[in-house]
Amino acid sequence: MSRIFFMAVDQDARKVPINFDGGTVVMTYGMAKSLFSDDPQYISPEGKDNDVTVKAHTRTRVIGAGSTPVAGYSYTYTQWPSLPGGNSSGGEAIMMSWDGSDGWWTARLHGSAADLGTFLNEKSPRAVLFRTARGTSYGPFLKTIL
Repeated sequence: MSRIFFMAVDQDARKVPINFDGGTVVMTYGMAKSLFSDDPQYISPEGKDNDVTVKAHTRTRVIGAGSTPVAGYSYTYTQWPSLPGGNSSGGEAIMMSWDGSDGWWTARLHGSAADLGTFLNEKSPRAVLFRTARGTSYGPFLKTIL
């Protein structure tokens, strides 16, 4: 006879991707709640509409055969927060600390540190610093409210 075990999952330990222009930072849900003060824009973000335009071109189905013209077209899709796929897409380990974090926390950065700094400077409600695996420190960053 087999037994089924149900384990309670700590919801704050789940990984959450936070996309920004130029990359994604992946942190635990609890870390994101602490940093962004339960702001639903980051904790439960809505999709971002992206417009794509494809230029008119020709298509050749068989090498040596004639080509067929394809008219240009446009479409819109919703981009949801996502993580890069693949075995080597773990991202760069970074350490983050902010007002009220009680120390340093590990996150994974996909993209450039400069773009993450720009994002945090525009969006973070708390003064936040981060340090890359090579030891370069960035910050503090804090959203300026005028």
